[in-house]
Amino acid sequence: MSKKVSLVELIEEYIERGDIVLPVFNSAAMRVQQELVKKEPEMRTLVNIVSGDQSLSSQVLQMANSSFYKGLAEVLTIRAAVVRLGIGEVGRISLISAAQNQFQSKDKEHRQIMRRLWQHSVGCAMGARWLAKRSGFEDLEGEAFFAGLFHDVGKLFVLMIIEQLKKKSSGLRTSSALLSEAMTSLHSRQGYSLMRKWSIPEKYCVVARDHHLDSIDGRNFLLALVRLANMACNTLGIGIVKYPELVVSSTEEAHMLNLSEIDLAELEILLEDTKVLTA
Repeated sequence: MSKKVSLVELIEEYIERGDIVLPVFNSAAMRVQQELVKKEPEMRTLVNIVSGDQSLSSQVLQMANSSFYKGLAEVLTIRAAVVRLGIGEVGRISLISAAQNQFQSKDKEHRQIMRRLWQHSVGCAMGARWLAKRSGFEDLEGEAFFAGLFHDVGKLFVLMIIEQLKKKSSGLRTSSALLSEAMTSLHSRQGYSLMRKWSIPEKYCVVARDHHLDSIDGRNFLLALVRLANMACNTLGIGIVKYPELVVSSTEEAHMLNLSEIDLAELEILLEDTKVLTA
């Protein structure tokens, strides 16, 4: 009698066999990130990077003219967007636009999950950057944004693997509970592995791997920023889970970053506003 294999085990076996079609990371996004973390990013470099990627540039212009930036004059070129919004803001829009391409699916149920994952990722990115500035780690703002945006990429990867498995086996059926179990069990480890295959710098890979550990390295402030933003999003239900009972101000991360209840109340207001970007 054959042993019944769980969905998690099925995914792990599929990964080990090496049959996976890996998602492609936008190289332009990585170059944008490298420019953003410089002390003095160059406008010409950023404009050239974004303008050189047709898909990315069109998405950046669409987002720059979205309701999130309402009240601003319409921009028609990347250079105009940089002049109007600033290098940092256009850089962040570029990263969001590049990441959004990963959140696509032909499966209706998966699309709904990916939309919530997308909301969560943007919320964590904006939240982690805000926390870096508020807690006195201005030099980590760019890194915190990128780390927050991609910390849960493992969940996306797990969903993509399940889609590939469904194409190979029409009899494979999944429920919301099974999908949640698979993502929860595998996303940290598989996110770390995927980001390494993308040649993303190790500090970001570590955030993807360690953002759910029970304890935190007291020297890794980048990880603390993303973990705190992640928890704040979860208390508000920005994503696929909601834990309103979690008191973020009493967490180890809040103490480590020396943040007050007032600080975190302001963070919640910011996070609610990020929903506009993913509407």
